[in-house]
Amino acid sequence: MRLTPGERDRLVLFTTAELARARRGRGLRLNVPEATALIADTVCERARDGARLAEALDAGRRVLGPGDVLPGVPDVVTQVEVEAVFDDGTRLVVVTDPFGGGHFGELAPGAVLPGPQPAAPPPPHPSESVTLPVTNTAPVPVSVTSHFHFFEVNPRLRFDRAAAYGHRAALPAGATVRFAPGETREVTLVPIGGERVVIGFAGLVDGPLDAPGARSLALARARACGYLDTSEGRI
Repeated sequence: MRLTPGERDRLVLFTTAELARARRGRGLRLNVPEATALIADTVCERARDGARLAEALDAGRRVLGPGDVLPGVPDVVTQVEVEAVFDDGTRLVVVTDPFGGGHFGELAPGAVLPGPQPAAPPPPHPSESVTLPVTNTAPVPVSVTSHFHFFEVNPRLRFDRAAAYGHRAALPAGATVRFAPGETREVTLVPIGGERVVIGFAGLVDGPLDAPGARSLALARARACGYLDTSEGRI
């Protein structure tokens, strides 16, 4: 079966939205890609059902509320744009205020559990720097930029991941630290500042660093994915 680029994009969008529905159905809050895909897919499906532009737009705006997504997601996703096929042709739909609703169960079949209750205020983030020995076990050099979440750097770098959680390299903005193959060097790390929301990187956190259970879950993910670590058993 041959698909056009647009058809392939639509399948990727639908697949990601189905993942979001499944995770939301288990009571999990959605991250940026999941929330974006679910909103966009809701618009496309309403258009496919014969809804008018205004109706599809309203469905996309109401499918998720702030309590359905991870903290920080509404600050990143301020609008969602998607091309949807209506009865009278293809239209670009721009969903502003995409988290103004929260009627997930009604508008996105498959969600069977209510959203989680608001989390308790996060604990204070660390205020001290740490210095760790880091060994490059890879056969090639590895470079790490200043503001990369050091916990999530290259899996072939071996160091105390638990101690590095929530930290970045103590380097000027844009600078890098380079590890030659087989090299061990000490690196000083400082706490990530601001709102301490980490999105992207290697996807081990993808949300607020200090949310309850976030650190333990991130460590479990890292170990399951084969990230080298010297902090086995320390959570």
